[in-house]
Amino acid sequence: MKKFYAFAAASLLCVSGAIAQTSGFERCSAMEVLHQQMQNDPKMESRMQAIEAHTQKFLQNKSTTANQRTNAVVTIPVVVHVVWNTASQNITDCQIQSQLAVLNEDFRKLNADNSKTPALYAGLAADAQIQFVLATKDPNGNATTGITRTKTKTRTFSGNNAIKFTSQGGKDAWNTSQYLNFWIAPNLVDRGVQLLGYGQFPGGPASTDGVVMAYGAFGSRAKCPSGVYYQGYDLGRTTTHEVGHFLNLRHIWGDATCGNDLVSDTPTQQTSNYGCPTFPKITCSNQGDMSMNFMDYTDDPCMYMFTTGQAARMAAVLAPGGFHYSLTTSTAASTPVATTTTSTQGATTTASRDMNFAAATVFPNPVKAEMNVSYSVTAENTNVEVEIYNLLGALVGTYKEGAKPAGKHVFSINSDNSRSFGALSNGMYFCRINGAEEGKLVRFVIER
Repeated sequence: MKKFYAFAAASLLCVSGAIAQTSGFERCSAMEVLHQQMQNDPKMESRMQAIEAHTQKFLQNKSTTANQRTNAVVTIPVVVHVVWNTASQNITDCQIQSQLAVLNEDFRKLNADNSKTPALYAGLAADAQIQFVLATKDPNGNATTGITRTKTKTRTFSGNNAIKFTSQGGKDAWNTSQYLNFWIAPNLVDRGVQLLGYGQFPGGPASTDGVVMAYGAFGSRAKCPSGVYYQGYDLGRTTTHEVGHFLNLRHIWGDATCGNDLVSDTPTQQTSNYGCPTFPKITCSNQGDMSMNFMDYTDDPCMYMFTTGQAARMAAVLAPGGFHYSLTTSTAASTPVATTTTSTQGATTTASRDMNFAAATVFPNPVKAEMNVSYSVTAENTNVEVEIYNLLGALVGTYKEGAKPAGKHVFSINSDNSRSFGALSNGMYFCRINGAEEGKLVRFVIER
């Protein structure tokens, strides 16, 4: 069992000298960026110490209600800023949606490859109960797709955060207390090394809070084959790793020889792993490195789990008093107001409904041949109805499920039965579940 300790400047500044590099890329430069930020901002150390103190208090009292998050599943609104120099770097909506799908699988333990977790660690694999959705409202309250596109004359960005400022050839952040900002870079190089991405740790400046990703490391070839990807980093796992940093996770080896990642249920290991190590690879007197953890450096197909302890650390930063708590109360992911127009004696009236996202899920997402909607019923014999809205809030499909007993259910629609969505064109939609989770919606994409 690892012992926890408060952060000290020395521990943060002792960045591993080994370059996290394979196939010409550096997997993650989050620690190097943190090092530079702390040198530039002497007050950052005290902010991080306060965040760690809150985290430890949360972990010590997680069985009480005082420190718990308001909702079981937290929804984080996302805006993706695509900053591009050449046309191929202006990645498609399909590639962006594929990355959101990977994040939602990985952070909800819905990724199929989680079944590969060795028996020794299978009991530790955790659902972090965090989901990510593209924002539907911009900072001014206007409807948005959650994606911005900026053509830049800058061919290469680095870890100096210039991409996060319009004045420096990038794109200014949307309110970082209400959105998780992603910046997609046309090229990312630092210290002469090609970078895949970096996430900012809690405690950094508000103006730069978020995650920077190289365009070829954002998205999943398996979910969007038409995208543009770097070979070997094409399943979206680098982004999962960087969002882990954004939510206060350290590298699993603690960035030191047999170091401490501040998580009690991850084994101490000597250093980072690359490729696909054969389990068990024993270092630091452990029973095998947890090389399949998202916070290691293995190839995309070989990382597929967070632990219960890591999930708890992420919960702490999203709990009341946590650095990113405001994201959990953001309204940026509520849908555009849906309107229904009816005629009464020649007069037209419009009824509006305010609709918010729920813990229910649509899978697979993007939807191709079949759409499944999972939801929970709390009362016996509840009549359930599933509605589908387009981005403008117009109702485009209604499906009655009938009376359902209490418990979890899955509703299926495919193009071959009476519950067909075949008439719907490719694009983004919202699924509303009436009765089970009244008025709540889940965003999904149809892509055939």
